[in-house]
Amino acid sequence: MATQSLSRKERRALRLRRAQRRRITASVAIMGGILLLAAVGWMLWRNRQASAVVFDFSAADIANDQPLHAVHEMGEGPPIPFLPKGDPQPKIAIEERYFDFGTLGSTDVVTREFVIANVGEAPLTISRAYTTCGCTIADFTSAVIPPGKISIMTLAFDAGFHDVSGQTVRRGVIIENNDPGNSSAEIWVQASVRNSP
Repeated sequence: MATQSLSRKERRALRLRRAQRRRITASVAIMGGILLLAAVGWMLWRNRQASAVVFDFSAADIANDQPLHAVHEMGEGPPIPFLPKGDPQPKIAIEERYFDFGTLGSTDVVTREFVIANVGEAPLTISRAYTTCGCTIADFTSAVIPPGKISIMTLAFDAGFHDVSGQTVRRGVIIENNDPGNSSAEIWVQASVRNSP
C-alpha cells in the first residue's frame, strides 16, 4: 500500500507502529546484551574459581594414608564435613581440570593422573567422589589432604565398557569436599572413539 494513498490519520498510526517496533527491537537487543554480559561474567568468574595451577612437588608431598576409589554411583553421599566459619579453611586446587585423550580404539583403556592440592590452612577432606559413567573410575592416593600436600587421582577410561564407537564422549569425576568455596570440584576427560579397535 503506497503511503500517498493513506490518510493523515493512517500515516500517523503507521509511524507510531514503526516507532513501537523499533522500541521493542531495541529493548530486546538491550536485554539480550545484558544476558550475554551476565553469562560471560559468570563464566569468567567460574573459570577464575577453577583456574589451573601448576604444582612443583616431591614424593614427600603426596598424601597416601586414606586411599579412595571412585565409581559411577548416583546415590546420595555422606554429608560434607565443613569446618566452622572463622576457623582455618581448606582450599582445593586442581592442576588440570580437562584432558583430551584424542582418538582411541573401541576397546582401548587409558589412564591419566591428575594432581589435587590443598592450598588452604586446614585439612581438605574428600567426603565422596564419583564418576559420571560406569566406563570411568578414579583412584585417589588419599581422601584427606593436609595443608600444603597433594593427592594424585588416577582416572581410567574404558572405551569398550559400552558401545560408544564412532562417538566423541566426555566423562567426569565429581569431587565433593570441605572447601567452602568449591565443595563440588570437577575434572573432565574427552575421547573420540573409532569404530574399530
